[in-house]
Amino acid sequence: MRYFLFKTDPDCYSIDDLARELKTIWDGVYNFQAINFIKSMKTGDKVLIYHSQKDKAIVGMCSVCSEPFQDLNAPRPSYAVEIMFERKFKTPVFLKEIKSNILFRDFLLVRNPRLSVMAVPDDLVPLLIRD
Repeated sequence: MRYFLFKTDPDCYSIDDLARELKTIWDGVYNFQAINFIKSMKTGDKVLIYHSQKDKAIVGMCSVCSEPFQDLNAPRPSYAVEIMFERKFKTPVFLKEIKSNILFRDFLLVRNPRLSVMAVPDDLVPLLIRD
């Protein structure tokens, strides 16, 4: 099992939306590096949900519940996966905490903050999961 991080603008789709729906298809990804991360996912992998914009925090977790598939409805080449809600964190992990910890200096969230999908290195997972 691997861990990934999905970034989302909570005004468009939030952890609360996922909690209400329980499952959704994660699509709309067009960056080739992000698509490659999606294509590497397996059923059962875990995903940390990061609210961008004003929150700038990891706010919850879900799991991948489908193999990656080509998004045939996308206007340009893209892949998607179905995800299932697991939990919302009582205490979010804020970006400022992450950036202030030297252990995260090579984490893609810090090095390439515009990337919307990324792998989470195994050694960082315990530092990012709360409650």
